[in-house]
Amino acid sequence: MHKPQSFFHLHLISDATGETLLAAGRAAAAQYKNARAIEHIYPLVRTEKQLEKVFTAIDEEPGIVLYTIVDQKLARQVDERCQAMGLPCVSVLEPVLTVFQSYLGTPAGRRVGAQHVLDAEYFRRIDALNFTMEHDDGQLPYDVEEADIILVGVSRTSKTPTSIYLANRGIKTANVPIVLDVPLPEPLLNAKRPLVVGLVASAERISQVRQNRLLGATAVDFDTYVDRAEIARELAYARQLCNRHNWPVIDVTRRSIEETAAAILALRGKPW
Repeated sequence: MHKPQSFFHLHLISDATGETLLAAGRAAAAQYKNARAIEHIYPLVRTEKQLEKVFTAIDEEPGIVLYTIVDQKLARQVDERCQAMGLPCVSVLEPVLTVFQSYLGTPAGRRVGAQHVLDAEYFRRIDALNFTMEHDDGQLPYDVEEADIILVGVSRTSKTPTSIYLANRGIKTANVPIVLDVPLPEPLLNAKRPLVVGLVASAERISQVRQNRLLGATAVDFDTYVDRAEIARELAYARQLCNRHNWPVIDVTRRSIEETAAAILALRGKPW
């Protein structure tokens, strides 16, 4: 017997963007398949006045509180308010800082939003994102040699979201569609610097995604586009191209975008 779905409030308080908290909260919540978190995100909380508004909202919908606040005075206030309200409260960053301090032998600098500083790494990520958006779906194929990674695959194999995820890691990523019986661009075939990776999935999975994306659409031949036999032909053609050019292939049928990206990064610098 399946337990009914339950819901709980998850409050995420951050003095920066809240991305770290959101990832941590979702990772933990994913372990409880019968409980779903209702997320409340409070970014850029850096003053007592802002914190007061946050706890007014928490008082209306009590739940678990996670926070990343480096200002120790504000952090203590969060702990004290949660204790007074009888709510579970965890500083996601503090245990990590304690380990760093113990190992490095020096206290943290306590810089708010330090992970988002406008340094060379930040601008490298922005440059990679711009490149990736400009080279989405086979655009600007003449300079794909400048890419770090090129993803190829038939329609709906998660090329674009995977490319954007990699770009956010500072990796210039182009993606090029494989269309049945259509030759690939010469610049791609001649590229020496980038790692070229083929993405495939099961015909059933691709058909499902295509059907969901094309509900109500009339721009393509719907029956052919979602036909599993036709998709199987597309996939066979894609695998043939990858084999011909010695490009590694990753099956994304049961992979999340993050898992696909991790598999791609594992291929960098390694023979295949």
